[in-house]
Amino acid sequence: MTAAADPAPGAVPGPVRGPVPGSGRRVLVVDDEEPLARLVRTYLERDGFEVTLAFDGPSGLDLARQVRPDVVVLDLGLPGLDGLEVCRRLRTFSDCYVVMLTARGEEVDKLVGLSVGADDYVTKPFSPRELVARVSVMLRRPRAGSLAPAGPTGPDAGGPGRLVVGALAVDTEAREVHVDGRSVELTRTEFDLLAALAARPRMAFGRRQLIEAVWGADWVGDEHLVDVHVGHLRRKLGDEVGAARFIRTVRGIGYRMGEG
Repeated sequence: MTAAADPAPGAVPGPVRGPVPGSGRRVLVVDDEEPLARLVRTYLERDGFEVTLAFDGPSGLDLARQVRPDVVVLDLGLPGLDGLEVCRRLRTFSDCYVVMLTARGEEVDKLVGLSVGADDYVTKPFSPRELVARVSVMLRRPRAGSLAPAGPTGPDAGGPGRLVVGALAVDTEAREVHVDGRSVELTRTEFDLLAALAARPRMAFGRRQLIEAVWGADWVGDEHLVDVHVGHLRRKLGDEVGAARFIRTVRGIGYRMGEG
């Protein structure tokens, strides 16, 4: 695949569209470091992805609406709108996977990025091959429906694909979650993590088991990423500190479902 031509000297950079051969694996890269963004695009295209570039926050949001990417690689420090705000707004209309890029080393930046809906993060400087591998693993992730048992898992279960744990109902086919009858909005990663736990409510999962069930066996990174997403899930489900209804900590092991 041929990369789009670089802008002429002195030209104002704008969004750059990659070719669209119909592979169905669309990635939007939003980064104001143009040489880095173009390098990442080259590696992604070599791996068969359709790639679109944007160099500022507002352009990134506009292109996300237009091209409907499967994955957004999003820099934290962007002009116009920073990556956190772009991610917040992106989550109002898209459930695509988001990989946050940050040049900062502080753990708080990574946690804040994940708190607004990012699925994973990579700290600069990074290897483009590592980033491509992360993106590829995301798109190979088993969907929640493949994690669900064939039949009901509770007395109120409505049939295949519906997991019920007390007041919690997870519909793995419609990808919907309800607590006490109210709808709960989750990101893809949050939903898949909850579905993995609810599919086997009596099982205590270690972090690595959840990584393999949700992110895939090939995923490489900090396994404490699980803890961050569990924290978001607990908040959205209404779990109280010290009195978790839905996701319980199993000391020395990891997590399992509560009684709901």
